[in-house]
Amino acid sequence: MCGGKGTRLESRHEKPLHPIEGTAMIDRVLAALRESEIETIYAAVSPNAPDTRAHLEAADGVTTIETAGDGYVADLMALLERPDPSPPLLTVAADLPLLEGPVLDGILAAHGDNTASRTVCVPVALKRRLGVSIDSRLEADDHLAPTGVNVVGSTDDTTTMTDVYDDSRLAVNVNRLEDAAVAADRLQRRSAEGR
Repeated sequence: MCGGKGTRLESRHEKPLHPIEGTAMIDRVLAALRESEIETIYAAVSPNAPDTRAHLEAADGVTTIETAGDGYVADLMALLERPDPSPPLLTVAADLPLLEGPVLDGILAAHGDNTASRTVCVPVALKRRLGVSIDSRLEADDHLAPTGVNVVGSTDDTTTMTDVYDDSRLAVNVNRLEDAAVAADRLQRRSAEGR
């Protein structure tokens, strides 16, 4: 999901192309997807981010799908109306530069053959400890924040499960420049640790 305007970020780049430690966020997310067991990568693009669309159309193994760019939920609903891709789908926001393949594989393993959908959340307290913005909370539990990673199950099953991960790789959504600084710091630490 990479068609948003990213106005809160106040970057000179489109949000998915904002660099964290010299690499566009979308490229970091793509690296995590490629490192995972995901078989096919679709990128939801929009008129809000034409440079991102061009960047992704030049990327190997990525199929772009045009959406209106009306927001995460509206764009996801538009994707689900299409015949391809079809559920189950793992959706990932382009603003998760700390994401890694094993995290995505763990989410998929938890989903298994289930037909329900899954909303992946982190504790709000984790986001506070990390010093990143909290722009939304789960309606059913305001102690949880959605991560931008979801599994969309069968359209015949309206059940949505909530999975909670206490994992900084899911908690750092870059919505503001301060979030970008936290992400850069954590990537520097990861590099220093040899990971």
